[in-house]
Amino acid sequence: YYYGLEVARQCKEMGIHVNFAPDIDVNSNPSNPVIGRRSYGEDPKMVARLGIMYSKGLEDGGVLSVAKHFPGHGDTSTDSHKVLPLINHSKERLDSIEIYPFREYINAGLGGIMTAHLNIPVLDNSGSPSSLSKPIVTDLLQKDMGFSGLTFTDGLAMKGVSDASDMSVRIIKAGNDILLGPISPVKEFNALKKALENGTIDESLIEERCKKILKYKYILGVPQTKKIDTDSLSIRLNTSYAEWLTRKMNEKAITLLKNTREILPIKNLDKNKIASVAIGISSGNQFQETLKLYDNITCFNVSDVS
Repeated sequence: YYYGLEVARQCKEMGIHVNFAPDIDVNSNPSNPVIGRRSYGEDPKMVARLGIMYSKGLEDGGVLSVAKHFPGHGDTSTDSHKVLPLINHSKERLDSIEIYPFREYINAGLGGIMTAHLNIPVLDNSGSPSSLSKPIVTDLLQKDMGFSGLTFTDGLAMKGVSDASDMSVRIIKAGNDILLGPISPVKEFNALKKALENGTIDESLIEERCKKILKYKYILGVPQTKKIDTDSLSIRLNTSYAEWLTRKMNEKAITLLKNTREILPIKNLDKNKIASVAIGISSGNQFQETLKLYDNITCFNVSDVS
């Protein structure tokens, strides 16, 4: 929570109102090339708990959180930046693992969700990317799960969706509010204008989405945003509290797997000779430099292990 609150403070210092975080994908596939440590882990309940607390910190700090990548990018072995990944699970499996954190996030009353570019036949057998799918965005996310916040697409330059025909029109009709980073904004804008003119999209739909976005701009204080003073920005961002919080999070993130002889914490520093061996790294690494702050430690480096 305090991490989210501090990120929000720093975002506000830079005039940022929306943070495309947290990643609440459940990292259930060790071969996943794109999620990995972006995820809070492989346990859906832990992912939901930590993701929600981070999001509450963001939103209490006045910045919109955006949970991603709905309905779950954790169990893929391909990268949606490069291809359209296939997720071939049952509805029961998706609901209990992938979708669970998003359901909890919505129930917690949080504000934003990003839709992924995924092929999920059990939810939509048309082969369309999930971000372009009305059954997934409107029927599942908004109607069944009750999400009424802002819906963003994942980046539209990604190969998982960039080759789709009538992309922007299909995205709006699917139920998304904001199209994120199209390759050709003017082309997509003109495509939407044409769709309005020929009746493919109803004008009331565009008005509804625009009013929704304007409401969130008002809630997030966008009209009151002042010019950012960049002269002292680095100092305002990198406060002593921010450094302390980073240290506390790093401390909580370390797990001691084995300590049979109770070697840690290291005792009697004045009586022991300690050496550090770094394999596969050049001299002067930060870990060894930090060790030297505590004692006269001899450091060795083996940079060539061939």
